[in-house]
Amino acid sequence: MTQILNNAAEKAVNILKQNNKTVATAESCTGGLLSTLITSVSGASAVFLLGVCSYSPKAKNEILKVKTETLKNYGTVSEFTAKEMAENVRQISGADIGLSVTGVAGPDPSENKPVGLVYIALSYQNNTHVKTLNIENHGRDYIRKVVALEVFNLLINHLNLEEQ
Repeated sequence: MTQILNNAAEKAVNILKQNNKTVATAESCTGGLLSTLITSVSGASAVFLLGVCSYSPKAKNEILKVKTETLKNYGTVSEFTAKEMAENVRQISGADIGLSVTGVAGPDPSENKPVGLVYIALSYQNNTHVKTLNIENHGRDYIRKVVALEVFNLLINHLNLEEQ
């Protein structure tokens, strides 16, 4: 799985470079894994502007500007929170693309939401795409890696569509 993730990160960085696009990340349950994988690619500084690891509701609200009402009404693990995280990290950083992740990696459920429920989002211009993932619980590390791969696939697919 490690080699697959490294390949996906390299492909994402390369396609960002080819499209002259920049990216910023807002991560929760992946705990900075996306940022780590992106910055492990040589030349990532040309496309990676900012990575925020916002584990607490307070950080999501105060740093990423997720609305208090969103957190109160839907919780930190929701499509609405993922959407605001992606849009706001894009705006805060000035990046072309904002990526976000929020979910439950386990070992226990959180906010009455099951382990493996994760929301990922990609914000670009005036559009934000949110995807719901229900990942089989094979442990925290497995969930985090699957989520990172899904985010890279979302980004790569988006950029491939932009090229057309």
